[in-house]
Amino acid sequence: MSARQRAAVIGLPVAHSLSPVLHRAAYSALGLDGWQYERRETRPEQLGPLLAELAAPAGPGPVWAGLSVTMPHKQALLTRLDALDPLAQTVGAANTVVAQRSGRGPALLTGFNTDVAGIVGALREAGRYRLPDPADLADATALVLGSGATACSALAALTELGAGRIVVAARSHAGPGRALAAAHRMGLEVEAVTWRPGDPASDAAVAGAMSGADLAVSTLPAHGPDLLAPLVRRVRPGAPLLDVTYEPWPTALAAAWQEAGGLIVPGWLMLLHQAVPQVRLMTGMTPDVDAMRTALLRALARR
Repeated sequence: MSARQRAAVIGLPVAHSLSPVLHRAAYSALGLDGWQYERRETRPEQLGPLLAELAAPAGPGPVWAGLSVTMPHKQALLTRLDALDPLAQTVGAANTVVAQRSGRGPALLTGFNTDVAGIVGALREAGRYRLPDPADLADATALVLGSGATACSALAALTELGAGRIVVAARSHAGPGRALAAAHRMGLEVEAVTWRPGDPASDAAVAGAMSGADLAVSTLPAHGPDLLAPLVRRVRPGAPLLDVTYEPWPTALAAAWQEAGGLIVPGWLMLLHQAVPQVRLMTGMTPDVDAMRTALLRALARR
């Protein structure tokens, strides 16, 4: 393409992100030689100026196409955008910003959520998760560990998969950005378990939630899974656990889950499946998933 385009992943921290590997592989396979993708560590106070830069009229340099967004900005940027995709609005979290341009004026910044697609795709591929017979749907239990932005997306993903009962275990459930608020917007009834590490009754409640889950999604940030690992005493045979953390891998929680007889779904699968629609949204083209997967696995092997 004659006009150069640019995109980036933003977050704090972001140096570990493998999103550049995925997007650059997609651009290469699509023949988009004029596209570039970078990491951009962004503090909360830098978010506003960055979005203004994204929306500014195109100049002589590369034109912004969009952003991949990771913590802690998935919810903070919602009120700063011009428009939100219905899914992002309902979930209450956006991990993708697309700069939509018409003519030479400023861009319209629209937020999208591809984390839901990432979670669903990862579980369908690696977890091979299938609900019980229709008569037993109400008895299928899904567990979400954590209550932040990714947990909100997990609720929508589990609903799409058809889980009949959802339990959310987290240290805090209060606040508009938490999973319970997202559940209310989605019209879902979920069971909240408050985890107070070290409290015997609380630890027992979380351990019980894990042992009774047909499917679990851990959305805890780095080192969070380490604290939960000792509580994995038993799990249902073959029950999938998607741990969204992909570095380091396996997390202590994933290792304990597998040791107890469960199936672990690596976080890099979610990263892959959420990146595919991101590339499509930013470029308007359908990427080569196999090329992206190959590049990602090579990068993981080097680490």
